[in-house]
Parts: sequence; C-alpha cells; structure tokens
Amino acid sequence: MRYLVIGFVLLIFIGNTHAQNMDSIFIKKISDEILINGKAYDNLRFLCKQIGGRLSGSPQMYKAEDWGKKTLAESGADKVWLQECMVPHWVRGGKDKLWISKLVSAKNMRMPDAALSLTNLDALAIGNSEGTGEQYLTRPTIMINSFDELENKKDEVKNKIVFYNYKFNETFVNTFQSYSDAVKYRTQGASRAAKYGAAAVVVRSMSHATDNIPHTGALRYDTAYPKIPAMAVGLKDADKLAALLNNGPVTLNMQTNAKNYPDTIGHNVIGELQGSEYPNVYITVGGHLDSWDVCEGAHDDGAGIVQTIEILRTLKKLGYQPKHSIRFVLFANEENGLRGGAKYFEEAKAKGEKHLFALESDAGGFTPRGFGINADETALNKMKEWLPLLKNYGCEKIDRGSDGADIGQLKSIGAVTAGLLPDTQRYFDYHHARTDVFENVNKRELNLGAINMAALIYLVDKYGL
Repeated sequence: MRYLVIGFVLLIFIGNTHAQNMDSIFIKKISDEILINGKAYDNLRFLCKQIGGRLSGSPQMYKAEDWGKKTLAESGADKVWLQECMVPHWVRGGKDKLWISKLVSAKNMRMPDAALSLTNLDALAIGNSEGTGEQYLTRPTIMINSFDELENKKDEVKNKIVFYNYKFNETFVNTFQSYSDAVKYRTQGASRAAKYGAAAVVVRSMSHATDNIPHTGALRYDTAYPKIPAMAVGLKDADKLAALLNNGPVTLNMQTNAKNYPDTIGHNVIGELQGSEYPNVYITVGGHLDSWDVCEGAHDDGAGIVQTIEILRTLKKLGYQPKHSIRFVLFANEENGLRGGAKYFEEAKAKGEKHLFALESDAGGFTPRGFGINADETALNKMKEWLPLLKNYGCEKIDRGSDGADIGQLKSIGAVTAGLLPDTQRYFDYHHARTDVFENVNKRELNLGAINMAALIYLVDKYGL
C-alpha cells in the first residue's frame, strides 16, 4: 500500500511538473511574439498622434471608437460590437487663465490690464467644473492646507478663492498612496469650500513631479451647494503662491470657459474570442479608451488599450483556443464618469452572465511589477502558485490590491478582479497632464506589461479559479 501511495504522489508530481513546463513554453511563445512582432507600440502611436485626447463627448472620442472597433476586428476577434452608454459632455472651452495681482484698483476689478503687479500661473480648469464665463473672477485668496483647517477657518472663506495647498506625501513609496491621500481636495474641494460661501477654488496639482505642469482631473459637485469654478495649478507656482500668501494678502484672477452640456451617446468597444468548453463563462480584459483633452492619453490609458488589443492579437496569432469566452473591452468614460464600466456591469447582471475573471490595465505603460487581486483566499493562493511562471517577465508579486475602476462592480456577480501593477514612480509625473504623450512611453516596458497580462489570462483560462 505504501508503494502505491508513493507512486501516486510521484505521478502527481510528474504531472504538475509537465504542466508547468508546458505553461512555461507557451508563455515564452507569448513573450517572443509580442517582443518580436508586437503591434502595441505602433497602435499607441496612431491612437496618440492621429486621434489625440479623447474626452467623453468629443469628436476624438468617436474617432477612437471607430479605430478601436476596426483594430479589434483586424486583430482577430470572433465578433466586435459597440455597447451604447450615456456619457458626460464637459468642454474646456479655450485657454484657462490664472494670475496674481496683489493690488487691483476697485474701479477695474475685472480688467486684468488694471493690475499693478501681474504674475501668470500655469493652471487648468478641473474636469466637470463650471467656468467663470466671459468675465474674469477676481477675489482675495485664502490658503487652506487641509479640510480640518477649512473647518477651523470656515468663517473666513466667504467670497474668497480657496487655495488648497495639500501636498503629495513624499514618504509613500507607492505613489498611488500619495494620490489616494490627496485627490479628495480635487474631487471634493470645490463643494466643501462652496458650503461656506467660497467663490472659487485652486488646487495644488496631484503630482510628485519637479516641473510646473498642471494636472487636471475630475471633480464631483455636491448638489446641495453652488457649483463654483475650480482650477489646478502647477507645483512650482503652487509653492510661489503659498510663499506670497505667507507674506501677506494676495488677490487671484481667474478665467475659465468650462461648461457642462447634456449627456451624449458613447460606447464601450468590445471584441470577443468564443470559448470552446465554457462559451457562456466570461473572462474580461480591458482598459479605458477616453482620456483628458489636454494630452494624448498615452499612459492614461492608451497603454491599457493597446495592451488589451495586443493580447487578443497574440492569442489569435499563436492559434490559442480559449476554454472560456474572452472579452477585450475598451471602456468608455472612465475619467469623468465611469459610465462605460457601469454599463458593462449592468448589462452583464441583467443578462445573468457568469463572469469568472476581469483584468484591467490603467496604471501606465511602465515596467510591470505584479498584479493586485480582489479574491478569496482559495483563488488568491491558486494564482500565487503561478508566480514562478511570470517572474522572468518582471512580475514580482501577486497579492491583494487594487483592480480597476471599470471592472470593480463585476465582483458583485462573482468575478475575481485584478489590476496590472506597473512601477509607480513616474506615473504621476504624467497623469492628467500635457506631458502624457506617446514619446513618454517606452516600447519594451509597454510590451512587458502586455506579456504579463496575456500570461495571466492564459493561466486563468486554462486552470480556472
């Protein structure tokens, strides 16, 4: 009996070793195909240079949808379709202006030429904000370093411009922690100041960068309070403004033509490879097709889009027939509404679809470091066993962590959700800024991200969770 048990254990060991060798060989084929024949970088060039910024509701959004549908079909999808959803339509409306005038004559309060001392600041209207219109808004300014300080000084902010000077925490090694800590001033700051009568807000940009380039992004108005203008200012100018305010009164002048229009029609662009054994069980991989208007959206999230398409192209090129149906989704409207992700989830739930796994790339095209997983212990431990197969391609960890804004709701219908985790150090140098352009994406790093994503999709499809 003992020998039978030993023999059985050996058979299992040999079988597992053989399977791992086969998986290693196939993942190497994925890697070679992407590194030698990959189309992700060329696709990103076209998306950035021929289409450009793709804010929801813009003409470029529709051009990107057409390009996405065509490229998914050319990459080998069994079928491609558009999934309609209503998306916000916010327009910047021209050049945003912010400047300092320490002394302005009362007679000419709205005339910038009347300022005795002017200093232009590099600033952008925050997405979804209301503008000042054709008139310049001129008000005394108060510096607020935290929401606690706002509460302590709530009687001092009425009819003033509130300058939120909350800095990224330099001690966080993972820069997404710094962003999570600070971004509430961009998303909530306008309404929290409007509650106490503020006329407008200026927010220190969400970045660790050493330059002076402003970063836009979205805010959320609380409908209980007036919708006041909001701008983000570059970091060096934020420091300049803080120093001036520490030395005495400062008047800020602001003009933005930002405006919100009624919602319009947008689309998720979806390609699918049909499963051979479980065609009604779905694996989703994707990124978001929209970007901010002031940039090319190369890292956020052109990288995730072209990596998604590259996985499809590579699996098809290698003749891989998935067991489960794999959907490749170019989500609409992540930046200022999350309508695409919500629509994908709503339709999946309404149809009673079974979703096994969802993976998103929305953290830039930098060197992959691992995956963040939202799963129970059984699924997480199973995925951790695959780590040796990925380590040669830059993946250092598979652990609990963030997944993706577009796929998070799929957890409620049973899906394990995951996000690619690239190196974070440079992401917020470019995030929502005019520097997020094609030239700032490295081809090798971009391809390595696609390799790791494709390998994980292959392993989930083959072994389940």
